[in-house]
Amino acid sequence: CLDLENVLSCNVSSLPTGRCRYGFICNPEGGVIDDQILYRLGENVFFMVVNASTRENDYAWLRSNISKTTLLVDVSEETAKIDLQGPGSVKIIRRLFETPLGDMPYYSFMHNSYKGKKLLLSRTGYTGEIGFEVFCDQESALLIWNEAIELGARPVGLGARDTLRLEMGFPLYGHELDEKHNAAESGFTRAIARDKRFIGSEFVQNPMKSTWLLSGIMLDDRRAARAGDKISDMHKNEIGAVTSGSYAPSVERAVAMGYIHKEYNRIGETVIITAERYELTGKITEMPFYKKGTARNKLSDFL
Repeated sequence: CLDLENVLSCNVSSLPTGRCRYGFICNPEGGVIDDQILYRLGENVFFMVVNASTRENDYAWLRSNISKTTLLVDVSEETAKIDLQGPGSVKIIRRLFETPLGDMPYYSFMHNSYKGKKLLLSRTGYTGEIGFEVFCDQESALLIWNEAIELGARPVGLGARDTLRLEMGFPLYGHELDEKHNAAESGFTRAIARDKRFIGSEFVQNPMKSTWLLSGIMLDDRRAARAGDKISDMHKNEIGAVTSGSYAPSVERAVAMGYIHKEYNRIGETVIITAERYELTGKITEMPFYKKGTARNKLSDFL
């Protein structure tokens, strides 16, 4: 537990068994090596879910920053993961698995069974909607995938994931999160403990070390901004850059996220985004853009 407290921005010791917690893996300057979700399987047993694209780098960093008495095992190669998200997911999951879900709360997990095989079922989601994640062996994953589709699930790609998480103002590693930006600048203060020291905490916990703030921008029409587009104020002063942008189907407007200098970050302020071939206007707005997400609803609401 002490090793994890040192390498994660979130509080680990207060995490109950059976629950999950979002947090950052930071470098000594407070930049984000990755974001992750930590599962507490037992008193001293944890399961960490990281981004697939950063897995090897994450493992090397953890390995070099934990004690020799802590056992670190990468189970990625033998673990498959399926995300089933949306209002219909509750009924499908209930039909797929053997153990009743009960009142399974948000950011919790349970062990369940599928055709006699044990698996881990969690309820975290990065879409803003009610949903589940299934961690299992590869053979079971294929069977679960096919049966879920037979029960009414529809396969979607990363495009759907990206618009959903963008509408909720959720950061994505490689866009909003990187080693150049202080973790606190992401605005996800709930993922940062204030009562402990961890790698990078002297930068992350000190407001004077933050220059930028991740902000939401509601565009004036349907045309989307793209990562890297310049953000300026009405006087043409460059004040930041877009990290993600897309047309958001749920709000029927184009939206964007970007880092804006704290001095210019005011809700309601009009900004200009300079794209490759045109300029867009919009207003700095509070996130999430979509405010009717069901992720925290009770399971009984969907039965």
